[in-house]
Amino acid sequence: MCVQDSEQVRDGMENCSENQENSKAWPLHSPLVFSPSEDDTSPQIDNWEKGTILDHVPLRNSFPLESIGEDTAFTERKQISMNNFFPALRSGEFSDIGRRPDMEDTHICIEDLAKKFGCHKIGEEAISLYGVFDGHDGKDAAQFVRDQLPRVIVEDADFPLELEKVVTRSFLKTDAAFANSCFLKPSLSSGTTALTAMIFGRSLLVANAGDCRAVLSRRGVAIEMSKDHRPCCMNERMRIESLGGYIVDDYLNGSLGVTRALGDWHKGLKEGDKGGPLTAEPELKLLTLTKEDEFLIIGSDGIWDDFRSQNAVDFVRRRLQEHNNVKQCCMEMVNEAKKRGAIDNLTVVIVCFHLEPPPSITVQRTRFRRSISAEGIQNLKILLEG
Repeated sequence: MCVQDSEQVRDGMENCSENQENSKAWPLHSPLVFSPSEDDTSPQIDNWEKGTILDHVPLRNSFPLESIGEDTAFTERKQISMNNFFPALRSGEFSDIGRRPDMEDTHICIEDLAKKFGCHKIGEEAISLYGVFDGHDGKDAAQFVRDQLPRVIVEDADFPLELEKVVTRSFLKTDAAFANSCFLKPSLSSGTTALTAMIFGRSLLVANAGDCRAVLSRRGVAIEMSKDHRPCCMNERMRIESLGGYIVDDYLNGSLGVTRALGDWHKGLKEGDKGGPLTAEPELKLLTLTKEDEFLIIGSDGIWDDFRSQNAVDFVRRRLQEHNNVKQCCMEMVNEAKKRGAIDNLTVVIVCFHLEPPPSITVQRTRFRRSISAEGIQNLKILLEG
């Protein structure tokens, strides 16, 4: 189903959707060496080794992370025809307060992590990082994560050779560092969802904790690179109940509308022998980009309240075909969400993988008329499988 621009969409039935995926066969290894620059004056997170909370950053409070890939044989065949592709990155971003009294969204667009943090690099490939952070109960958690998470990633001992482990560990370390900050200054107490997209060569690694969403356009087809972590998702409900939590009116322990977030230590949802029902541990998805991959949309939940994933891809493709201006496209997407009645904070980041606009696509019509759309079938599958 292709939803027209003027159509308002609010059913949110795709929050727990299954994702299509590509291979993770392209290696993340590279002969890069990072060392801090002597003149680096960026803010540091102090006393990590000494902090009470930071001594306990286990990967134990959720089911095994989803790290998605296809079999090697398929990957090798795919790479034979795609091995000449290398993404030419260009990005844009736009935010709006919407109808909220305060702006709690924030975002990052870092083209080269090493250069940003004054690290010495041996090698040619840059590692880019993009992210959206949607705060709640205040903006402090979102801004803290925005400022500190990229540095924590770069300073990890295994960066950049084991990015999946590095990103997961960095989410948890940043969460624990914020807990220490809140202990010293309780007025900072708040929470945030977080979604980051890291691009390294042909590899795309998305990490998500919360209900921000990343959607990839592959020749006009929407591929969801993240799952919305909300109480309606059966896997999240099972994880929560196994840790002593519960769902009331689609709220975690009756108080929080997401099941994964950084911060929120003041709510008492991260405590327990096995960890509490709320976790900052992200779910990961890794794929190898090909020439058919056009762009990635990263948005806060305010965007997805008014755009379905395929509708968002259709909208962005049309705008890029008209003017090929990524920044303008982000602004137009936010304004369209407002026209559709958005009330939440709105933030979108779009990363294009080509310098040219997306090509026109001729859609082949099926011989027989369907009684239910392909997207409807997918939503039904999601509901049945949880």
